[in-house]
Amino acid sequence: GVENTNYTVETARGRLILTLFEKRTAAVDLPFFAAAMAHVAARGVPAPSPVADRTGRIFSRLSGRPAALFTFLQGRQRLAPSVADCRAMGVLNARLHLAAAGFAPLRDNALSLPGWRALADKCRARADEAAPGLAALIDDELTFLGAHWPAGAPTGLIHADLFPDNVFFDAGEVSGVIDFYFACTDLFVYDLALTLNAWAAAGAPFDRERARALLAGYAETRPLSAAEKAALPVCLRGASLRILLTRLHDFLHRVEGAVVKVKDPLEYRDLLLFHRGGAADLSD
Repeated sequence: GVENTNYTVETARGRLILTLFEKRTAAVDLPFFAAAMAHVAARGVPAPSPVADRTGRIFSRLSGRPAALFTFLQGRQRLAPSVADCRAMGVLNARLHLAAAGFAPLRDNALSLPGWRALADKCRARADEAAPGLAALIDDELTFLGAHWPAGAPTGLIHADLFPDNVFFDAGEVSGVIDFYFACTDLFVYDLALTLNAWAAAGAPFDRERARALLAGYAETRPLSAAEKAALPVCLRGASLRILLTRLHDFLHRVEGAVVKVKDPLEYRDLLLFHRGGAADLSD
């Protein structure tokens, strides 16, 4: 993998996951990620818990990389989620945000506006290799978001990568949420926007019915404030740009030897254009 490589480990005491952290995951951030998983798992969120060794240590080195063991979660991914799946996902996203209460460690989001500008700088000269006019679109959107990015809405620990391949279902219920390696401190509504994009547009153009179901599941568990409702359209644009830029960077700068499928950045260019046109219309 690019961020991490995972192995299933069968032991006499049950199944575990061994994670080796690759070069793009900073070792200094690993204690934050482990603490975040342990914190939300202790509050009923089905997240993996780190497994300490006999000395109480979580992280060690294996094959020249930081490594750790985590509890194994049962279930299967829903890569083509139904409306019901999206509603359940909204509930889970809200439960994560509620579970964030009392989590003291802070980690700046490296993939918010300053990070987007840095990625754009790395991609600008070659962005039009992916599609004509892409560099100009990215710069225009950065200017807009720089002037309109919300401030003052509730913040706390967010997952920031709740794509369908990071969530497991079992018997119709969410049974696990994994890959906390983008977790950080940021706006809850921005995390919700990332999740809405990932689930409402999974495998197809943005589906309003799935998006409304996810929002309903979220709101019944953690009602949105007026500031969050007002910020959601801008956050949907920012969430689209964030994935567009990371995918574009990986498309233009392939990692030698990484066993990973490079995803199409133009899916999120199209989603960004969709939200720029105000087409989502998620009002009741």
